[in-house]
Amino acid sequence: MRGAKSAKWVTGAIIVALAATACGGGKGDDAGNGKGAVDPNGIFSIELGEPEKPLLTGDTMESNGSAVMAGLFSTLVDYKADGSLEMVNAESVTTTDSKTWTVKLKPGWTFHDGTAVTSKSYVDAWNWNASLKNAQGLASWFADIKGYDKVHPDAEGAKQTADKLEGLTVVDETTFKIELSKAVPYFGHKLAYIVFAPMAESFYKDPTAGGLKPVGNGPYKFKNWDRKKKIEIVRYDDYKGPNKAKNGGVVFKNYTTLEAAYEDLKSGNVDVLRQIAPKDLPVYRQDLGDRAVDQPYSAIQTIAVAFYSDQWKKPKAIDPKVIQGLSMAIDRATITKTVLQGTREPATGWVAKGVLGFQEDGGAGVTKFDPAKAKELIAAGGGVPGNKISIQFNADGGHKEWVDAVCNSITQATSVQCVGDGKPDFQADLTARKTKQVKSLYRSGWVLDYPVNANFISDLFRTGAAGNQGDFSNKTLDAKIAKADSAATLDESVKQFQAIEKDLVNYMPSIPLWYYKVNAGYSEKVSGVAYGQDGDPILTGVEVKK
Repeated sequence: MRGAKSAKWVTGAIIVALAATACGGGKGDDAGNGKGAVDPNGIFSIELGEPEKPLLTGDTMESNGSAVMAGLFSTLVDYKADGSLEMVNAESVTTTDSKTWTVKLKPGWTFHDGTAVTSKSYVDAWNWNASLKNAQGLASWFADIKGYDKVHPDAEGAKQTADKLEGLTVVDETTFKIELSKAVPYFGHKLAYIVFAPMAESFYKDPTAGGLKPVGNGPYKFKNWDRKKKIEIVRYDDYKGPNKAKNGGVVFKNYTTLEAAYEDLKSGNVDVLRQIAPKDLPVYRQDLGDRAVDQPYSAIQTIAVAFYSDQWKKPKAIDPKVIQGLSMAIDRATITKTVLQGTREPATGWVAKGVLGFQEDGGAGVTKFDPAKAKELIAAGGGVPGNKISIQFNADGGHKEWVDAVCNSITQATSVQCVGDGKPDFQADLTARKTKQVKSLYRSGWVLDYPVNANFISDLFRTGAAGNQGDFSNKTLDAKIAKADSAATLDESVKQFQAIEKDLVNYMPSIPLWYYKVNAGYSEKVSGVAYGQDGDPILTGVEVKK
């Protein structure tokens, strides 16, 4: 159903995902308000789609797997609603020049197998995830670190000449240093992402088993994975982090449709939903009352372009004016109001709300509905090849309704034929993307990995970035991104990325649609339910009633 957090690809129409942050704000009733005694060892359940792959910190790029990983692993830092950092496994993360960073760990942390979490646990994990031979989908997240080009050369057919990142140095059991190839002022924020979690020594003896039965350092430990049925995690009582679980564990129940999950919620067979299907949006508030959730979070839905496809690259690369025209042919206001029942807000740019650097008109007007201008731009760009497009989507994520509406809007405004290309589930959708089988366009969703606008630009549109699945590439834009990435200060980097966002209209790497909201709900069995800035329920705060 839902999909990735790049790094987090989003699977669902209603929600996106990665996991628990320190912020939140669902309408959960407080356990201490007298509405029922709490069982501190109680187990609750959440709807979930089947994770795409084994649960590896370096290869979990979608929201189903990310939701589980958030409970199993803790990172050095997390972020608060205001974008500031909160120390988790780190005692401190410091730098004087944004190029050399020193990490000091909190002592006493252990993995779920009882072994100590040390500086070496982080350095070894980062080296393994970055290594070309290990083929991890998130390896590019280590590209900032000195020596990445030797551990993971980008040139096709090139072989790695080193097994360890030159920029990582273990100082002692609880201290290590990170030297980047250039200054990156927001690097500390990136450390909140799951790819930077540590791994236990036992992982390297059998990485395959490590992905099927992960040994983490988070508030929950792995119990069981019954494929396409459920995943169970239980509280880790020796956890030393600030976010200790207020419950005994979580059962992630697999659903193939959002409609089935909602019916189970109403009948008490599942406790927490991450999203509501479009057909249930008109009634879920009335059905659930105070247990209905409706709140914004930092994610955006887009239509991405498969630039590698025959349609967009032959006989020559497509003119951005054509994609501009398709964008201006979409009546976002009407679709979000009717089909999506007001649960979305039309996007005005490529960066989601709630992150540093968001601007009200980052799209420079290209998201405005203007049929006449749309036809004019498509004609000026040489027309849509074949005068027909398709939008690929996962049919298990509640997308068909809005894809049909978008297609109708485009066809009525421009006479370009548009059809939906539904894949049975999110796994099939992602497989088609990663194997370059998308025929035209595809539904894409992105939720923040860290609360800085760079995450919605550099990590999506930079050549070779892990989130760049449509093969968009432009050397001029790459140079601007590289400059913004290495700005002298975080503030200056944010400002440069704001300018880049407004310039994206000249490249059109994707078509912004709308900003997400969490539209979800929970059962009468649980309280304290809150949702983070990434849209997922904060697992550790849920309390189970006796």
